[in-house]
Amino acid sequence: MTVLTTDVDPRGAEFGERREAMLAKLAELDAEHAKAVAGGGPKYVDRHRARGKLLARERVELLIDPDTPFLELSTLAAFGSEYPVGAGMVTGIGRISGTECLITANDPTVRGGASNPWTLKKALRCHQIALENRLPLVSLVESGGADLPSQKEIFIPGGAIFRDLTRLSAAGIPTVAVVFGNSTAGGAYVPGMSDHVVMIDERSKVFLGGPPLVKMATGEESDDESLGGARMHARVSGLADHFAADEVDAIHRARRIVARLEWRKQGPGPAAGLVEPPKYDEEELLGIVPGDLRQPFDPREVIARIVDGSEFDEVKPLYGPSLVTGWARIHGYPVGILANAQGVLFSQEAQKAAQFIQWANQRDIPLLFLHNTTGYMVGKEYEQGGIIKHGAMMINAVSNSKVPHLSLLVGASYGAGHYGMCGRAYDPRFLFAWPSAKSAVMGPQQLAGVLSIVARASAQARGQAYDEEADAGLRAMVEQQIEAESLPMFLSGRLYDDGVIDPRDTRTVLGLSLSAIHSAPVEGARGYGIFRM
Repeated sequence: MTVLTTDVDPRGAEFGERREAMLAKLAELDAEHAKAVAGGGPKYVDRHRARGKLLARERVELLIDPDTPFLELSTLAAFGSEYPVGAGMVTGIGRISGTECLITANDPTVRGGASNPWTLKKALRCHQIALENRLPLVSLVESGGADLPSQKEIFIPGGAIFRDLTRLSAAGIPTVAVVFGNSTAGGAYVPGMSDHVVMIDERSKVFLGGPPLVKMATGEESDDESLGGARMHARVSGLADHFAADEVDAIHRARRIVARLEWRKQGPGPAAGLVEPPKYDEEELLGIVPGDLRQPFDPREVIARIVDGSEFDEVKPLYGPSLVTGWARIHGYPVGILANAQGVLFSQEAQKAAQFIQWANQRDIPLLFLHNTTGYMVGKEYEQGGIIKHGAMMINAVSNSKVPHLSLLVGASYGAGHYGMCGRAYDPRFLFAWPSAKSAVMGPQQLAGVLSIVARASAQARGQAYDEEADAGLRAMVEQQIEAESLPMFLSGRLYDDGVIDPRDTRTVLGLSLSAIHSAPVEGARGYGIFRM
């Protein structure tokens, strides 16, 4: 393979400016992550601890193997909404007894672990990841069910939670529920539909209706323990498969359940032998992307700092140079990489991408898309040259590709270029963003300018004078709105990605993702639909 060279000067003024801008964005990101970690705040954390209970992240930490990473997902869920950042749930991928699992944990310090609309979206995304990547699902349950004031947004779509649990089981993917406290109403079906259930003496409470509801519905007097306690479910109903003395014992039993699954990956493992790290410092990733995304940067500088040995075999380097394509390995796993170089995708770039994607499918090699695109080129010359059909060719190739896709937004990701580079709507296995990323139908200035041109033409058609002052105000307002709505934290809050990550963690995040992907078979498409030539 070819070892990439670098033109990055870590001592240069331009590098320093870019690094400082990225660090400022990371500080904002850290502040929002801290809100998710804080849960319901000191009052409710202290109340939870006073009951002798572990926090959600403490439960996860005890569950996963010591000194192994936990790839947390959707940490910023609900950012920018009326609900707490994190959506009252911790989710991610961790290794349990040597087996990679998808883990979800209700945070009972946030409204008693009740599910709001973003909790639901976050849980459903986890189920999709578990099913696509063949990951056992372990649910750490402590929830009072739906957040009743927002039931109108939860009840109808919420049934998919239970549907997914049964589909995972039917697909042979194990599901484990560990009940730490209440699991009531609809929440009772989480253990009810899981393959393996652990309950804790005098802690777990699982019932469709608690004592007050039973009293109202039937007139029957009952107590929590006889109605849905762990002893009752272990001895009478049979819902509990394992009866634990306390939280630590319950977590130990969950680890033993996973160990006894004898789970085996179905995808190929990483290349044998020692994995060579990149030849360039990951710290330098902070100074590569400019603060102004209209300024180009060389994506090879990013590739050189995330792939094994900084080795990259580029394909068609002289054809469609605004898109870099080639082969590499990350933590021993082979990948095909498509990376935007100068932002705009022309016909040559689209055709080059379609061919490269077909190669990857022939070879059963996952694809990594590094986004920095303003979209497909517009204008009379390019329309006459077939940019629509060539863009459609690229989107066709992405849409019908069967190998796993990873997407990473490092810069701009605008317009149909976002689609062609495998944006969220094209179901990449994982999609992450750097704090420098932006995504929208087009850039704020362009969008505001288009609206201004349309309004000006409309006034002219009616024979009216155009209000320039109002136009300036409108453009400023639109630019501000689109800028805010294109930022990565806003998009991550709506689960359009799986997390905003520190650029220095990119290689680790991609390596963990690739390892999870290879729990399932890795097979490419063997046929495509009609390509417009």
